Amino acid sequence: MKNKEITNKWIQYGVVAAVAVTLYATGLHAEVIGFAQRGFLATGLMDPDVEQYAQMAKTEGQSLDEMQKPKPTQADFDFNLIDKEGKAVSLSKFKGKVIFLNMWATWCPPCIAEMPTIDKLHEEMGDEVAFVMLSLDQNFDKAKAFDKRKGYDLPIYSPASNLPAMYESNAIPTTYVIDAAGNLAWTHKGMADYSDPGFKEFLQSLK
Repeated sequence: MKNKEITNKWIQYGVVAAVAVTLYATGLHAEVIGFAQRGFLATGLMDPDVEQYAQMAKTEGQSLDEMQKPKPTQADFDFNLIDKEGKAVSLSKFKGKVIFLNMWATWCPPCIAEMPTIDKLHEEMGDEVAFVMLSLDQNFDKAKAFDKRKGYDLPIYSPASNLPAMYESNAIPTTYVIDAAGNLAWTHKGMADYSDPGFKEFLQSLK
């Protein structure tokens, strides 16, 4: 009886190992882990924290002009991109609009987990906000294929020059929001639920 239990356990471990090896071999492990992490996003614990900015922008009885605000950090627009069609684009093209700049990759589970919420935000605010989904994949075709397979049709770009120092991050996903005045308004490292209504209001406040 004991030998049978041990044999069954080894069979179970073997099946799990085989599945894991298959997922890694096919490159689908990131999507499976990302799908699992998406459930964590649904709890609301990962809603983007924009409260500090909102408090700075709205204080009781004061307008932004009446407040003593810290000097804003000017965003660096000296940065070139390659779009889906292979055309060179400068980040400066989007000056004057609110910019949602997201660093991601197909091999990054948290990036995949938050992508549906970014896609929803893009559907709702794509005309008001410039979305720059910057793929850090070595093979840009892989990122474009992922976007097409998922049915997102997001504005995906690849870096065509070195990242400016202010956009260098030790983590992905990392998201930067630049306001319409060209200031770096918000930075977030790690995944978040960008379908949160509060985040949409935050973006609208930056016009």
